[in-house]
Amino acid sequence: MLKEFKTFAMKGNMVDMAIGIIIGAAFGTVVKSVVNDILMPIVSAVFGTPDFSNLFVILRDPAEMAGVNMESIEAVREAGGVALGYGLFINALIAFLIIAFVLFMIVKAMNEAKRKEEEAPAAPPAPPEPSNEEKLLVEIRDLLAKG
Repeated sequence: MLKEFKTFAMKGNMVDMAIGIIIGAAFGTVVKSVVNDILMPIVSAVFGTPDFSNLFVILRDPAEMAGVNMESIEAVREAGGVALGYGLFINALIAFLIIAFVLFMIVKAMNEAKRKEEEAPAAPPAPPEPSNEEKLLVEIRDLLAKG
């Protein structure tokens, strides 16, 4: 059973998938940083909103309204209120669009490289091996040339 598991785990597709998942997780971290640390400040400067993640609508007020900081969605939810966090959705949507665009560009580049590889002329085939008759004629020619 251990040998069977080892065979299963070491298949090429399984290893490729594991590598893809690890790279995908790292890629997700980079994209999240690009969105949160680079794009969102620019978008916030254009639209005048400091951070989309704090855009929300309160659907039900917290039970304890006194002393509740209503400026963050986390504070409202911790106090027992219900809030619709459309700003968090906007952030997630922007991250998704960036990831989708980057993946589109990667697939497009790979398809272009594959197309160029397929269009590249194949190496010319090797000349065919001379027949037995041709070999005999070459030997006769060489003998006559010596004689």
